[in-house]
Amino acid sequence: MVTWLNRHMRHLMVLPLLAAFAMAIAAMVSVEPAFAQKYERRSVIDRLFGPRKIRPEKTNRQRPRATIKRKKSQSRRAPKKRKQTTTVETVQKLENARKILVVGDFMAKSLSEGLQTAFRQAPGVAVVRKTNGSSGLVRDDYYNWNKKLPGILDDIQPSIVIVMIGSNDRQQMRQGRKRLQVRSEEWVTEYTERVDLMARAVRARNIPLIWVGAPPYKSSSMSTDILAFNNIYRTVVEDINGQYIDIWDGFVDADGKFVYTGSDIIGQQVRLRTSDGIRMTKAGHRKLAFYVEKSVRRLLGNDANEGVAKLTDENLPELLVLHPETGSATVRTSPISMVDPGLDGSEQLLGATEPRTSLTRTPRDDLVFDGKISTPPPGRADYFVWPRKQDKTLLEGATAEAPQG
Repeated sequence: MVTWLNRHMRHLMVLPLLAAFAMAIAAMVSVEPAFAQKYERRSVIDRLFGPRKIRPEKTNRQRPRATIKRKKSQSRRAPKKRKQTTTVETVQKLENARKILVVGDFMAKSLSEGLQTAFRQAPGVAVVRKTNGSSGLVRDDYYNWNKKLPGILDDIQPSIVIVMIGSNDRQQMRQGRKRLQVRSEEWVTEYTERVDLMARAVRARNIPLIWVGAPPYKSSSMSTDILAFNNIYRTVVEDINGQYIDIWDGFVDADGKFVYTGSDIIGQQVRLRTSDGIRMTKAGHRKLAFYVEKSVRRLLGNDANEGVAKLTDENLPELLVLHPETGSATVRTSPISMVDPGLDGSEQLLGATEPRTSLTRTPRDDLVFDGKISTPPPGRADYFVWPRKQDKTLLEGATAEAPQG
């Protein structure tokens, strides 16, 4: 036994060393994976700047969002405050208000809207619209103005009639079985007769007639035809003592070309026409009415003013009195002297009792009546007497004539 131990003693001494080495190997194996997860193989850059850490791989799993309860006021945006627009209320019209009848196509509708705005604060004026947007004087099978207008006039009994038509008349006209080409000689003759018949239906009832010409359009060919139509309206209306109003220049530029934007009634640049180059905007409606408003106020007189409380037949303006033969409006005003300084027929100042004129002739009277210029006194800016010797003589004379105080 002792012999066996002596023989294998050196092997037994190696066993603890082997066991320790095995434990060391096991420890290194267990640490290496963890180290491999944190560090990569070292390179020259790693040796200089240290090892790089490996970021963990991203997964598709997302962290659940935290649900935050928001207040009701925070979850929805507060509505934007709208700009406050000032609206002018329409005053109540009087029972016997003067009626302005507007007839025609879609342009007449725009004109009526502008007139309603213009006379919104006038209780003595009521704008009545009887328009048909697609109508005209060519397609009488669709809407015959010459048959319907007399009944409209008898029903409404207007004080003024305003006509604006023609924008839909650029088409062939039927005459029996024939089709007349636009602006041909036969077409113009027939069209002129229809315009004349419509205008005389108004004048036969002794009603003032205002015919408004059509405006230009974006299409140059359409504008050319409309310009020819306007010449027909002017000739016919002025021949029966009506009033024709030309609005063409208000919707073109300095070169006579169509414009979308132009000056409004106060000179500001605004959009007048819509994108189609045919219809009018609200500013365009008001500008249309601006051309007609002056004539309407001239015909209606004080009845078209604001604040009118009552209208009576006795207070009808004299401008509505029509001549029995010619049918034209008669203007009656008292004569005014051309030498009246105020050109108002008055001879005295407001609130004064002394007459304004004098029996003594003034330098102004000498200049106006006789053409004589009085001699300026010496020393005044317009005194140009030369030589200066005369100055002394005139000064001495003026001193001798001066009263001694």
